[in-house]
Amino acid sequence: MKILVNHNSAIPLYLQIEEQLRTIIKGEEYKQGKMLPNEIDLSKQLGISRNTLRQAINNLVNEGLLMRKKGVGTVVVNSAVCSKAQNWMSFTQEMKTLGIVPMNYELHVSWTKPTDDIALFFNAPDVKRILKLERLRGNQEYPFVYFISYFNPKIGLTGSEDFSRPLYEILERDYHAIAKVSKEDISARLADKYIAGKLEIKVGDPILVRKRFVYDPEGCPLEWNIGYYRADSFIYSLEFERNI
Repeated sequence: MKILVNHNSAIPLYLQIEEQLRTIIKGEEYKQGKMLPNEIDLSKQLGISRNTLRQAINNLVNEGLLMRKKGVGTVVVNSAVCSKAQNWMSFTQEMKTLGIVPMNYELHVSWTKPTDDIALFFNAPDVKRILKLERLRGNQEYPFVYFISYFNPKIGLTGSEDFSRPLYEILERDYHAIAKVSKEDISARLADKYIAGKLEIKVGDPILVRKRFVYDPEGCPLEWNIGYYRADSFIYSLEFERNI
């Protein structure tokens, strides 16, 4: 695997590596689930820290192009099973397009110790506490989505912000952090007791889980978000155009 990094470039090292990996894994050599080289060996070869390499790989894992297998390594995902939409909107924007006035049923702000995955996503291995925002949202009749968001500590959020305002408006207007790209994973599962209580459904009822990874125009991660949706209140629509 040939990857070149320019330590004098204004482009962050992890972004240089991410874009080259994106191109490499589309080639014939890395199709059909082939493993990537060992992270330790590759980081030494490139003269970078393992955390920098892992951030690049983690972004591609979040995008669904790579998959980590415990005890095995990182492999290329078969592109035939990965689909994504080309546009995205915030929750408030989604509701407005449907003519729905969104309501906050609950809103909690706290500082918490990040998990290893979240610390890696933000490239912040030494951060002890990170801002966590929990919101239970819905329409006038009932709540239908429970959001949990974590934010890059570099943004500078204090926790005293008025989070009843649209989230991305706060980031852009107050902190000049523009949410540009969203990479999403959607899965189905059954509601456990905690989520069922939040969404006012029965334990074992179907829910949809949407993970959203938000980046600024330079590729810097801003938000790690996971949303738990009532399956009877959420449809995820995809629109594709066939090349002819």
